[in-house]
Amino acid sequence: MNEVQEATPIIQVLEQGEITLRGEMLLGSNYTFLVQVRYQGEEILAVYKPTRGEQPLWDFPPGTLAMREVAAYVVSQALGWDLVPPTVYRRRGPLGKGSLQRFIEHDPEYHYFTFTPEDRQRLRPVALFDALVNNADRKGGHILFDAEHHLWLIDHGICFHVEDKLRTVVWDFAGEPIPPEYLKAIEGLSTSLKTASHPLVSALGTLLSPAEIHALARRAQRLLESGHFPLPPAGRRYYPWPPI
Repeated sequence: MNEVQEATPIIQVLEQGEITLRGEMLLGSNYTFLVQVRYQGEEILAVYKPTRGEQPLWDFPPGTLAMREVAAYVVSQALGWDLVPPTVYRRRGPLGKGSLQRFIEHDPEYHYFTFTPEDRQRLRPVALFDALVNNADRKGGHILFDAEHHLWLIDHGICFHVEDKLRTVVWDFAGEPIPPEYLKAIEGLSTSLKTASHPLVSALGTLLSPAEIHALARRAQRLLESGHFPLPPAGRRYYPWPPI
C-alpha cells in the first residue's frame, strides 16, 4: 500500500477517492466494511459505514449515525487534540451514502483493560472528549494506539444526543481538576460555538440538529464552569455494555 504524500491530504483521498469493498467487519450491530480508497495513484484503507446498514435506535433519529461519526472528527479537530481518525461523509458509495474513516492499524488485544498504567494516564483528553460529545458507548476496544503509539478514538455513531447519555469505561479521572491546557482547548471550542457564522458551527450544521449543537455548547460551558472531570451520574447506567 502506498504512503499518502503530503501533497494529497488524507481528507482529499477520502472525499474523492474510488471506494472498493475489501470485507465486512462482523463485530458490532451496524454494517461496517473495510474498504480500499484510491485517488490519484494513492491508496489507503478505510472503514465504511453505510447509512442503510444502521440498525434503528429508539433514542436517536434514523439515518444519522454516519453523520455523527463525521461530527466527532470535526470536534476533535476543533479542539486540536487529533483523537479521531480523518472521517468524511460520502453521499455515494458501494452501498450508498455513509461515513468513511481512515483505518488505523492496531493491536486489537491492546485496549483499555490491558493498557499499561502509563498509557492509562494518557486518557484524560479521552474522558473530556467523551463528555463533550456525550458519547453513549465508549467501549474499551474503541481506544487504539497505532504503530507510532498515537492515541486514536473510533466508533462515534451514538454521540451528540441532547439528553445526558454518557456511558464510558474511562472514569479514571472523575472529580480531578482539568489541566489548564485542556481547559484552554475547551474554551476555544466554546467560543467558536457561540458564533453562528463560525466555520465550526457551519460544518456541524450539516451533520447535527441545531438542538444538538446547542447541547454541545452547553456541555462545553459546564466543563469550563466546573473545572473538573465529570463524576459518574447517579440514577442511571454509566458504563457501556459490553465493556469491550
